[in-house]
Amino acid sequence: MAEQKATNIVWHASAVTREDRERLAGHRGCCVWLTGLSGSGKSTIAVALEKRLWERGVRTFILDGDNIRHGLNKNLGFSPADRTENIRRIGEVAKLFTDSGVVALTAFISPYRADRDQVRAIMREGDFLEVFVECPVEVCEERDVKGLYQKARAGQIPEFTGVSAPYEAPLRAELVLATYRQDVEASVAQLLGLLEERGVLRRP
Repeated sequence: MAEQKATNIVWHASAVTREDRERLAGHRGCCVWLTGLSGSGKSTIAVALEKRLWERGVRTFILDGDNIRHGLNKNLGFSPADRTENIRRIGEVAKLFTDSGVVALTAFISPYRADRDQVRAIMREGDFLEVFVECPVEVCEERDVKGLYQKARAGQIPEFTGVSAPYEAPLRAELVLATYRQDVEASVAQLLGLLEERGVLRRP
């Protein structure tokens, strides 16, 4: 839990409620948190899901690990402490999107269970949908168009998840996508099914 350093601050409520925003949108807000190794397919699935949601008139936005490090989290590295702060910050942003009635899609390795559980804890019950993008490290390496695994095994990238840093798989994920044995469309179909089942989206 991050330390509260600011004092003499007061929360200001809005005259427009979350329920008002969701009624206008025609769907609930939520956070679909895609977690898994580099190369497991998180970003690819998020992009495909966003397109399908947008086609259905759903307000949605992707928060992607690499993109966030170009701006909001550009001052963070990949040490355990920086990884934790990276996820804390993006969790707060994802909560803002969710509270505004948007379906927030996040694609982060987010290797530590405690960090993901902390994001779940700041959201309303049912808002945080943890999705484990399951793929063996060997398959991720085969897909590695960026050459990151090769650099990590050569010692050029320290603290690389799956090679020199740990990945803690979810223990209670709302959904597991086995991307090593199914294509992107199958994964997107599972995710849409989950969102319908949880009442985020209306069934077509």
